[in-house]
Amino acid sequence: MFVLAHLTDLHIGPLPRPRLAELASKRVLGWLNWRRNRRRCHRVEILTDLIADLAAQRPDHTAVTGDLVNLALPGEFAATGAWLTAFGPPEDVSFVPGNHDAYVRAAVAQWDRHWDAYMRGDREAGSGAGPRFPYVRRRGPVALVGLSSAVPTPAFMATGLIGRDQLAAVETLLGRLGAAGLFRVVLLHHPPYRTPASHYKRLVDAAALRAVLARTGAELVLHGHDHVHALEWLDGPAGGIPVVGLPSASAAPGGHHQPAAYNLYRIEGEAGAFRCEAISRGFAADGTGVVEIARRRLLPAG
Repeated sequence: MFVLAHLTDLHIGPLPRPRLAELASKRVLGWLNWRRNRRRCHRVEILTDLIADLAAQRPDHTAVTGDLVNLALPGEFAATGAWLTAFGPPEDVSFVPGNHDAYVRAAVAQWDRHWDAYMRGDREAGSGAGPRFPYVRRRGPVALVGLSSAVPTPAFMATGLIGRDQLAAVETLLGRLGAAGLFRVVLLHHPPYRTPASHYKRLVDAAALRAVLARTGAELVLHGHDHVHALEWLDGPAGGIPVVGLPSASAAPGGHHQPAAYNLYRIEGEAGAFRCEAISRGFAADGTGVVEIARRRLLPAG
């Protein structure tokens, strides 16, 4: 059995005090929102307790689907490495960025400096040279395929975009990995389906990604962004593909959003007969601590 953990949208605080020059962008709106609201929603102590509970479960690998930072201030990036290390060494932790990690154009240059080892594909798995995304990491029976939907956007926008190059590459990779009999897990930040969230937060080329998945298949798709527990099914060539989202890993109980949680995926079997059970663990609504919230079979579907 292979156990994969997933959490998302850490939104690590507290924010460093920005210089005035750093607020000369959409950051000024984000700073005001943080001071007025988000700093009470995203709590470091909640994230710390959730990570401690996750560590006690001893997963084989951990996937983090974006939004480590809030305003992508230079001082925020410096703190993220220690948090990623809390999940394990880079070979045991896979990361893909979210829209807050690309909050302004200059932020993208920070990715290689601070997160390179967590987004580096295995050369023998079909990536590791050329463009960073999509990357592939093989771990036991699992192939983790990392996509980036994180792009800088104007004020009041939080849309994502994968782009034609990634879509073409991931179609080839998923076909190759499927033929090798691996359990394919696609990681991205924005959900690849329509959600109740604002039009200004959508994945712009979600339909194109769904078309790729319909042709090549995947066993599991993991995302974040909407800060809610979500399970949707996309069409695949051999049946439904489960697509799972989660609340923010630092969301405090009693707020406007669902409290912090993470998932464990227990993966067994072989190509054509994989079994996968999802176990959700998170904070109870009354804030008493981290408990098991739900347990559900994803594969076989039903």
